[in-house]
Amino acid sequence: MTSRFFESPVEPADFRRVLGHFPTGVTIVTAAVGNTPVGVAIGSFVSISLDPPLVGFFLGNESTSAPGLQEAGSFCVNVLAHDQLELCGTMASKAGDKFSGWQWSPSPGSGSPMFAGIHAYIDCALDDTITVGDHDLYVGRVLKLDTVESIDPMVFYQGRYGTFGAAG
Repeated sequence: MTSRFFESPVEPADFRRVLGHFPTGVTIVTAAVGNTPVGVAIGSFVSISLDPPLVGFFLGNESTSAPGLQEAGSFCVNVLAHDQLELCGTMASKAGDKFSGWQWSPSPGSGSPMFAGIHAYIDCALDDTITVGDHDLYVGRVLKLDTVESIDPMVFYQGRYGTFGAAG
């Protein structure tokens, strides 16, 4: 049987450099395992399907957040506002208690942490996890979603954070 994957002539540094020219939104995916909140910053969030409503995100196979996200069985995608860079940094870190000092409440669908001041949220039940290379694709069935704040979202482009202001 032949593997779907093959040895690529592309260098990882070149891959990262070129794909850095593709702007992405910035999210924090959260879950609650009992009374313990789990969260991780994600830039690889994607809409998958309208019917049924499915979204997904990719998380490295070695992520320390993965066990909590899988155990919770649900998650909330917090779409960050342009002024939430410090929150993003905290959730991207390996800090012990990432939630200390941040204002959040249970999301309306799954009860996962939903941060104050976010641009939008997408609340999901974990539908599937699929290993793809050195990442896992988490597929979520959307339970509830809405825009929260009328503020520009955070965007990541060429290694920098910024925003995409509404044309006006």
